Amino acid sequence: MIKLLFRRVGLMIPTFIGATLLSFLFIRMLPGDPVLLMAGERGMTDERYQRLLHEFGFDRPYWQQYLEYLWGVLQGDLGESFRTKVPVLQEFLTLFPATVELSLCAMLLATVIGIPAGVIAAIRRGRALDHGTMGTALVGYSMPIFWWALMLIIVVSGQWGLTPVSGRISLLYFFEPVTGFMLIDSLLSGQEGAFGSAVQHLILPTIVLGTIPLAVVARQTRSAMLEVLGEDYVRTARAKGLSPFRVVGIHALRNALIPVTTTIGLQIGVLFGGAILTETIFAWPGIGKWMIESVSARDYSVVQGGLLLIAVIVMVVNLMVDLMYGLINPKIRY
Repeated sequence: MIKLLFRRVGLMIPTFIGATLLSFLFIRMLPGDPVLLMAGERGMTDERYQRLLHEFGFDRPYWQQYLEYLWGVLQGDLGESFRTKVPVLQEFLTLFPATVELSLCAMLLATVIGIPAGVIAAIRRGRALDHGTMGTALVGYSMPIFWWALMLIIVVSGQWGLTPVSGRISLLYFFEPVTGFMLIDSLLSGQEGAFGSAVQHLILPTIVLGTIPLAVVARQTRSAMLEVLGEDYVRTARAKGLSPFRVVGIHALRNALIPVTTTIGLQIGVLFGGAILTETIFAWPGIGKWMIESVSARDYSVVQGGLLLIAVIVMVVNLMVDLMYGLINPKIRY
């Protein structure tokens, strides 16, 4: 297990270097002059333009800019935002809990519903329940996030008035954040109704963000279960007279969880990608909305740092998934 850990960490090093290079090149491939966007075109003289170009380091060759950026990253310095003059890492840590809270709720929804749906569909293979479950999963996977979000807002919030349209909590409640997680902070505030308001604001973004992962988890669980249910040890367990619950829930599901766990780990990156649209539509103050605003403003430091930090989080999650294999299947430990 220790060798597996060191091997995976060693593979993360070139991946990290590649992530720094891609994040550096991405923002520079976008059209537009960052100096003009940051300083404004009015009153921009050639002398001031050249001074700002030198101040931000844009007058140096790309390779030199990249090496300076990489050196700063290795020292823990991701630069500061051109717009707010706040360090990128500080802004990221301030906004990240909002995205984590939304992503965890979405993944919880996808896992709690997706795995049982996949198991039931596999047990009822070829029947109406199987076709209905997989058909619904296909529709959920195919729906564009922005369309699905707008439909829910129009129907659930607009016509039915069941949930708020945007934000994390009602403006009626105000308290200093302790953890950054609104569900926890609303409980700690002791204000009556604050927790309920936070839950209501979380419902629609969670459904929108969790729909695609839910469909993927359900389909992967069904596929893995169908493969496992045909194995000899499952037939042996049934021949011994074990209950269907023990055959499916213990013998079959545990072995089917390995590819499902991989799928769940891979969906973390999908969640961050979907969070950009979801947070923008629901005005959710997380890193997705922050990144969209930074791309529009050509805020190089924020876009570079944000992309790199997201890539690091995805790498760490995949490392944790690899280590979880040993808990699910003891043979992998050796």
